[in-house]
Amino acid sequence: MRTGNEPVHARSPLRMRCGLALWGLLWAVAGTVAFVNAGRPEWAAACAALSMIAATDLILVIRHIHQGPHYQPGREVPPYEPDRGRNEVYGIRRGTGRRGTRP
Repeated sequence: MRTGNEPVHARSPLRMRCGLALWGLLWAVAGTVAFVNAGRPEWAAACAALSMIAATDLILVIRHIHQGPHYQPGREVPPYEPDRGRNEVYGIRRGTGRRGTRP
């Protein structure tokens, strides 16, 4: 079942993103530790930077989950209403997803 009128109000599977960010964070931290122990400071720095990115993503995903059903809808939250041409006001053409020129 669709949970949004994509691409305008697409909803992200935040629990899956949370799991993937956590998995990436664990691997990046493990890589940092392994490269420090192997005496490879360049690779350790790269893994440390990647772990910071994964940690930031994890924090943002958890924040969105805590903000409620707007970001993480449950089965009881109905899908958004269809567009019905409201995006033409903003210059978005129907079906192409591209912005048009305003007259």
